[in-house]
Amino acid sequence: MSEIKHAVKWVCFWIAMAAICCTAIWFFMGSQSGLQFAAGYLIELSLSVDNLFVFMSIFLTFGIKEEVQHKVLGWGIAGAIVLRFLFIFFGLKIVTMFSWILYLFGAILIVNGVKMIIGKEEELKPQDSRIIKAVSKILPMTDSFQGKRFMVKINGRHLFTPLFAVLCLVECSDIIFAIDSVPAVFSVSTNLLIVYTSNIFAILGLRQMYFVLEHLQERFQYVKYGVGLILIFTGFKLGALIFDVHISTTLSICIIFFVIVWSVVLSIIISGRRRGKQG
Repeated sequence: MSEIKHAVKWVCFWIAMAAICCTAIWFFMGSQSGLQFAAGYLIELSLSVDNLFVFMSIFLTFGIKEEVQHKVLGWGIAGAIVLRFLFIFFGLKIVTMFSWILYLFGAILIVNGVKMIIGKEEELKPQDSRIIKAVSKILPMTDSFQGKRFMVKINGRHLFTPLFAVLCLVECSDIIFAIDSVPAVFSVSTNLLIVYTSNIFAILGLRQMYFVLEHLQERFQYVKYGVGLILIFTGFKLGALIFDVHISTTLSICIIFFVIVWSVVLSIIISGRRRGKQG
């Protein structure tokens, strides 16, 4: 229980840091930019929850111990910070050159949101991952895990361990989720600083949030429906630009915040009733 409390404190810390960043952007760049950061942060934070459940599935599939999970998540988040910058930077370049790409992003978000709500999104099966197989074929690798190590030296030869392949899978899954989350943030802003910082502050708290969700996953199993609704909403927001209809950032924040709270409360109520019936 003490570990959960410690993780919750760190989650609150990163949320507070995001709030400070939002205040700074509001002060130096104006209220509209501050609101855009807040909206982008809420979008990224809510969409990251679904990503965490995928991480959980990966670790369970490969039997990764909790103390090793900390290391993989730490390196995974560090890699995500770099990869997200490249994804956002080149994404903004493409959007600037071809503005119509935003409508395509909107359609993708709507389709993925609907799939998530009706439960037909494609599940990532780590045991059948092509990424794991490709890494094992390309890089010299040991047959078994070597504790927390990504690389070992055996008979004078450097070999990667399966844990490195798992790290590659975690990084690739984050890139896959970025295909949803980054275009969703584009719906509120195309400013590189705002899009990147809102993404990064949401990512920085994922490691601690993962361990909170790991212990409380049964209570938040309906959050994915809220995530699906947010994807659909941001998709329609991008699509509405075709008809020159602009949904204000303030309204976007209210809708996203309401959906997040609603999905969390609904999850707690339903899980509580199930535990009551079982008891």
